[in-house]
Amino acid sequence: MTLKITAAALGAGLMLAGCASAPGRPTRASIEALPPACADFQVSIYFERDQARVTREARSVLKSAGAMTRGCKVDRARITGLADAVGAPDANMELSRRRAEAVTRALIRAGLGKAEFDVAAAGDAGATTRAGASAPLRRRADIVFEISKP
Repeated sequence: MTLKITAAALGAGLMLAGCASAPGRPTRASIEALPPACADFQVSIYFERDQARVTREARSVLKSAGAMTRGCKVDRARITGLADAVGAPDANMELSRRRAEAVTRALIRAGLGKAEFDVAAAGDAGATTRAGASAPLRRRADIVFEISKP
């Protein structure tokens, strides 16, 4: 009986060992050594109501975005500030402009100052649903990173 169990255990061990070194499967070292993708991507930074201050969470998102650009050249960052439909349209346009500028400053502090920045504000345009409800997720700035290989 012990011979059968030992043989079964040995067979299972050999099968697992074969799987670990199967051709075509990347090893951890090869995955860690892969070159950066250097592909364009977008992130959104959210703000509190009537605020243009970059939050701790937003700085974390920007830090992650910076990590995604490592080994690549950030050609351009297109930042668009948005606002919800609460309040006067002029005030919302100003708030969305301040949000875009705050994100631009945060990107420069995060080390992306060599990129070209396109900064825009959309105000509350498009901030209501067809039924007339306000869209609170418009309290944000969208950033599109245009990336290339160095």
